[in-house]
Formats: sequence, structure tokens, C-alpha cells
Amino acid sequence: MDGKIKIFIESNKARFLEEWFSLIRIPSVSSKHEHKSDMQTCAECWKDILLSSGAEKAEVMPTDGNPVVYAERIFSPDAPTVLVYGHYDVMPVEPLELWKNNPFEPEIREGHVWARGADDDKGQAMIQAKGFETALAAGQLACNVKFIIEGEEEIGSHSLESFCEKYKELLKADVILVSDTSMVSKETLSLTTGLRGVAYWEIEVTGPNRDLHSGHFGGAVANPLNVLCKLLAGITDEEGRITIPHFYDEVEALPDTEKEMLAQVPFDEEKYKQAIEVDALFGEKGYSTLERTGCRPSFDICGLWGGYTGEGAKTVLPSKAYAKVSCRLVPYQDAHTISRLLMDYITKIAPPSVKVKVTYLHGGQAYVCPVDLPAYKAAEKALTVAFGQKPLAVRRGGSIPIIPTLEKALGIKTVLMGFGLESNAIHSPNECFELERFYQGIEAVAEFYRLYK
Repeated sequence: MDGKIKIFIESNKARFLEEWFSLIRIPSVSSKHEHKSDMQTCAECWKDILLSSGAEKAEVMPTDGNPVVYAERIFSPDAPTVLVYGHYDVMPVEPLELWKNNPFEPEIREGHVWARGADDDKGQAMIQAKGFETALAAGQLACNVKFIIEGEEEIGSHSLESFCEKYKELLKADVILVSDTSMVSKETLSLTTGLRGVAYWEIEVTGPNRDLHSGHFGGAVANPLNVLCKLLAGITDEEGRITIPHFYDEVEALPDTEKEMLAQVPFDEEKYKQAIEVDALFGEKGYSTLERTGCRPSFDICGLWGGYTGEGAKTVLPSKAYAKVSCRLVPYQDAHTISRLLMDYITKIAPPSVKVKVTYLHGGQAYVCPVDLPAYKAAEKALTVAFGQKPLAVRRGGSIPIIPTLEKALGIKTVLMGFGLESNAIHSPNECFELERFYQGIEAVAEFYRLYK
């Protein structure tokens, strides 16, 4: 533990907060064209923050989409290099009426900062920037540090892979450090050692050439909505297993060491059910809830529509029906392979009374971090110092598709040193981040730099 780290953080809390707020106030919503100029503004703001934090150089670099911010501080050519990844784009704020404050005007209430991006990822990326600054000021920086902050994470990071290929030499490092994940709970410290992959499709089922009167045609013409519901219902069986042939070919059993780690995670099934207001849980037979959400693949219907959905009744047999569906994938399952399997399966089992079109929208690979990685060990010790307890190693159910992409492009591994909580409501109205946790996170990152050599 280094006393200079704590002293520096304490004496700079107000400034750290105002720099964080300056980022939040920029409505950098990447999915909306009207915020295109805000993306550039936010990138420039990040450039200034990284320079003032101690980067020797920082620049806003163009891509095929939104710009990337790159910065660096080179300590020694012989020292290890950390590449810090973050993103400055945020999700849309709708429904706006559910917010208790202007989502782009941060407000402090109940010991939390409430705003869009408070956690994902402006808050967590700011923890990385200020942790770096703190370590540098305390004389504890013993490695080279590079930053790459992108503006398309919430829309698929479409420009980043080509950017990394183009600037592979510039981004050369020994490990990637990311703060864009959550912990088990406020009481249970954890490091994310695995993320599920994802594959996402849109399905269109077409029947007759126009909507038909269900009295005149019902029973004689296949209803696309009925057909689509049957197709989707058959993708999982009564025991929660996915029925697509060869879907599980690359799924490996969880190693005993990870099962032991998972067993240490506190989990109260009754509280879990109460929090989401369900009377019972359902999932793949033979696995616990934590195994199902972090270590096993899944299939879900994310949206289903067609026909008449307005007020009152309209007896119509729709011409078309649509669904958006996704699979969460586990290590060694390839998103493109799974996409082909699902598309072939749906096409094969569809009846001749309808036409089916399946479109693959996007996907990403799963990720696993080796727990014996030197950077992982440094992160583990750093969290122990800052938070007072050793973190558990836990796989999480979400996906960050860009992590495997970065690893493939740069040939290095990633440590996911996230500080978020499920209660922070990322992507939802009233996103928040606890102030105390913000400052503890800065301390943990500074300690990481003290320990990683």
C-alpha cells in the first residue's frame, strides 16, 4: 500500500469529479445521427483529459466511423506496456420520462452520481485515466501506458478492428486493461474472468401477398405469426436445451477449478427471484443459475411482431411476421458457425406454406482470461488493497465482442478490471455510479500500476 496514492486522490477529488462531469454533459449517443458532432466533441474532451492526466501525447484519430482517441506515456522501452481500452459513446436515454433528472446533467443524490454514462463507460474509463494520473503523481508508475478510447462500442465497434490492424505497431502492448464490466455485488468483490459471446439474427416469415380477413381465410392459409411462434418455440426443449443440431459440439464442461471458484460466490435464489419479481426460475437442466448465466449458452427471443397491434380488435391474418433472436455463446463456440447452424436449421424445418428469411445482424466471440496472467495477479492484489478483500474470479453472462477482436488483432490477453454493479442500471433510465466506489476504483488502478512490473 502506498500512502501517497491515498493522499493524491483525497486532495484531487473535486477536480476528478468535474472532469468526469465534463464528459457526461456531452450527449455522445452513437446510435443517433443527430449526435454525430457530439462524438467529435467528446473525443476532443477525452484528448484534453488524457493530456492533463499525464499522457505525453494524445490525439483524436479518424476511422471509417467515429474517431478514436489514442494517448500514451512511455516509461521505458524495456518496461511492460499496458493498453487501456474504453469507450466514450453511450446508449440512448429513452424513455426520458422515467429519468429523475436530466440524463446529461449529472446529479449527486444518495451518495451516487446519476446520469447517462455515469457507469458505462465514462465513469469506469475515467477511473482508469485518474488511476493512471494518481500512480504517476505518486511516483509508482513502473510500466508504459497506452490508451485507446473508441466511440462505437454501443453499436458494434465496426471501425475498430480495421483501426487496430492499421495501427498494430502503435498499439503494441503486453496486456489490455478494461474497466467496462461489473462485480458480483457491493459486498462481494470480483474480477471478471470470462464473458459469453453473442450471435443475433432477424427472422422474417412471409405467407400470403397481403393481410387477409381471418374469417374468410383462417384455417385455409398458413398464418406467418403462428408458424413463426412454432419455429421459435421448438428451438429449446422442455429441459432448456437448444435443439439445433451440432449446437453443443464445441461446448466444453466447466473445469473443476472454476466450479470451485463459482461455489464461493454468494447467491440467494429467493432474493434473485424477488428482485425481478418472478415466482420460479427456468434454465438448462442440471446446472445452477450462476452456471447458466455465466458458463452455458442460451437462446432468447428478443422481439416478436406482426399483424395488428393497435387499440381494439382487427380480425386479420398477417402477410408477414418478424422476430429478433439471440444466442449467448461460451468459449470455443464460433459466432459465425452458430449463425450458419441456426439459419440452416430454421430454413430446413420451415413448412412449404411460408417463405423464411434469416438475416445475421451481428455477433462476437466469448472470452476467458487466464488467472495466472501476471497482470491478472496484479489486478487481484490491487483490488484487495483498495477494497479490503480478495476478489473472486467469476465468469459473467454479458458480452463485449470487441475484446476477442482486439486480442486477435494485437496478439495479447485482456484483464477485465470492472467496478460496476448491476444496480447501476446501465442502458436504462436512472443510470448511476457510487461516488465512494469511483474513488476506490481510482485507488485500485493506481495500485495496479504500482504492482505490475
